[in-house]
Amino acid sequence: MKSRILVVEDEVNLAAGIVENLDAEGYEAEAAADGVSGLERILAGQFDLVILDVMLPGLDGFSICRRAREAGDETPVLFLTARGDARDRITGLEAGGDDYLPKPFHLRELLLRVQAILRRGRVAESVIEFGRNRIDFRTYTATAWDGREHELTFKEAMILRCLSTRPGEVVTREDILDEVWGTEAFPSTRTIDNFILRLRKRFEPDPERPVHFHTIRGVGYRLTLEPRQESDHVS
Repeated sequence: MKSRILVVEDEVNLAAGIVENLDAEGYEAEAAADGVSGLERILAGQFDLVILDVMLPGLDGFSICRRAREAGDETPVLFLTARGDARDRITGLEAGGDDYLPKPFHLRELLLRVQAILRRGRVAESVIEFGRNRIDFRTYTATAWDGREHELTFKEAMILRCLSTRPGEVVTREDILDEVWGTEAFPSTRTIDNFILRLRKRFEPDPERPVHFHTIRGVGYRLTLEPRQESDHVS
C-alpha cells in the first residue's frame, strides 16, 4: 500500500512540484494551502507523513504541529521552511516535529528525508531510558547514570534519535549521514566517531568498555538498551 503524504505549503507552485515528485516516487501525495485547512486535514486524514511549512496563512506550522500532538495525532512531521537557524529547528522538534529541512533545498535531499522518516517511523516515546540514563527529546536534556545533567546539541539529539529508533540493530554510517546531515557538507568518519565517543563519555560508566554505544568496524554503530555479552567485532 502506498504511503500517504500531506504537503502543507502556501507557495502553490512549490507545493505542486513536491506533490508531483512524491507521486513519481510511488507515494500518494496531496496538498493544503493554509494552516487551518492543513490542521483539519491532518486530524481528519490517515497520513503516513506531513511535510509542513512554518510560515503559513491562518495558522503557523509550529502551532499546527503542537495542536495535532495535543489532539493525539502522532503522524511524523517534516518541517520545510526558510527559517533554518538552530533555534527554529529546536522549536520545531520541541513542537513535536521529526525533522527539519530549510529552504532552499535539493529535491534529492527532500526525498531522502522522506524515505528515512517513513523507514524508521516515529519515535514512539519522547523519552528513552537505558542503563540509568534518561534522554528527553522534548527538552534536549539528559540525565546520565551518575546523576549529572547534560544539554544535548542538535546533532547529538538527532544521532541518539536515529540509533534509538532501531535499538539492537546496526545503523550504517550512510544512514546516519542521510538522517542527521542530509546533503550538508558530510563530516568525515572521524567526526561521527567523535560524536559516539562524546556520548560514551556521558552515558557509559566505563567508556573504554562500552555496553550501550558500539562501533561495528567498517559498518556503523549500534545502541544496546539492555547490556549483554557481545560476540561480534565491536568496540
